Amino acid sequence: MASGSTPDPERTPVRIGVLASGSGTILEAILDTDLPVALVAADRPCRALDVATEAMVPTALVDRADFGGFGQEFDRESYSQAVADALVGADIDVVVMAGFGTVLAQPVHDAYPGRILNTHPALLPAFPGWHAVRDALACGAATTGTTIHVAQLEMDTGPILAQASVTIEPSDTEATLHERIKTVERTLYPATIRTFIDGLADHAIDGGASSEPDAPEEITE
Repeated sequence: MASGSTPDPERTPVRIGVLASGSGTILEAILDTDLPVALVAADRPCRALDVATEAMVPTALVDRADFGGFGQEFDRESYSQAVADALVGADIDVVVMAGFGTVLAQPVHDAYPGRILNTHPALLPAFPGWHAVRDALACGAATTGTTIHVAQLEMDTGPILAQASVTIEPSDTEATLHERIKTVERTLYPATIRTFIDGLADHAIDGGASSEPDAPEEITE
């Protein structure tokens, strides 16, 4: 598929590329719902690649170690181009980040404008950044949750597609709260991905009707 183009109505379903870095639990939830995952790419060797292999989904390891690793020498621009090349080479239509630990630069966003989805463990715009669960606990919030949004170049921004709230219990630690958020996320994320790709397919078939995201869905645990 050419960069920035709409899915071909003659080629269905929309092809999903999942980016992962860790244990693959979000990926498992996505695969369990039979979403059309055509590639799983990782930025380091991880269990998510094994999950994909077991599900007979093609994999790609675009290893940060080949681009300077995790220090100041990391070449984010070249790395992001390599990820974009892997996705485009696999004819991917929509990119889904599933616990992906690398912030990607402009080349991926150029290849998939408005087609990169991400999940964040807070009710954005509250608590953006890497320590959202810790920050919610530290400020004494009564409620947090998870947000599914369209990723943009600036981290934790972009149109919100769905949110679900999770009550913070007095006994919660960062680990227990994060796990309860992930439990909600494993249901909300696949459902939101499905709605998103169905909208893209409809957009391709009707020849160009508006594909702006609908107002976010709100769910309470």
